[in-house]
Amino acid sequence: MSKRLNNRKNNELRQIKITKGYTCHALGSVLIEFGDTKVIVTASVEDGKPKWMDKEDKRGWVTAEYSLLPSATHTRCQRERTKISGRTQEIQRLIGRSLRSCVNLEKLGDRTVTIDADVIQADGGTRCASICGGFIAMNIAFNKLVEQGLLIENPIIEPVAAVSVGIIDGEIKLDLDYSEDSHAQVDSNVVMTKSGKIIEFQTTAEGAPFEKSQLDEIYNIANNAIQKIISLY
Repeated sequence: MSKRLNNRKNNELRQIKITKGYTCHALGSVLIEFGDTKVIVTASVEDGKPKWMDKEDKRGWVTAEYSLLPSATHTRCQRERTKISGRTQEIQRLIGRSLRSCVNLEKLGDRTVTIDADVIQADGGTRCASICGGFIAMNIAFNKLVEQGLLIENPIIEPVAAVSVGIIDGEIKLDLDYSEDSHAQVDSNVVMTKSGKIIEFQTTAEGAPFEKSQLDEIYNIANNAIQKIISLY
């Protein structure tokens, strides 16, 4: 068995740190840290829904925007000012899908929630950290709306969390940092609810195909980790 940074076991999460209320202006905010990955996530709530939604539709909406700060990675990346990359679009849609799935959109009413995930330091698992931080920020925002009398009840159905898993040299490893993620033969991002329902199970072989038994093990390791992450909320 190959050694991991800080002598982590293969099924062990990195140290997770959650700082709620990290910014003062957003209705909900958090700094979430998975090891050396650090993401500031905010939740803003506006009256009205996206123009593409039918006016008769009784649901609200949850959407997301994601970005890497230029100095977040080992080499400076360009700000995406006018055109966002395919990777950014994919991650934004993943965050939005994941968070919409845990909200009763009819109870949200005629409102749009925007989750902004800004990665200030990237060391693998930024999309998973963004989903976890997005849930926390959104929950804070909803509780404030309830306190203000603008919502009758918090529209969240149940908590969600996300984690990465990979296969490296035949070993299944949880919560990959960048050095591991960049060498993984199988890459998986798993999003699940507290009750164990699957929202997203992205698992891709970067090289040779993998066995179903390995897929089952990825699920089990991810599920156990997600329950631990949710317990930190």
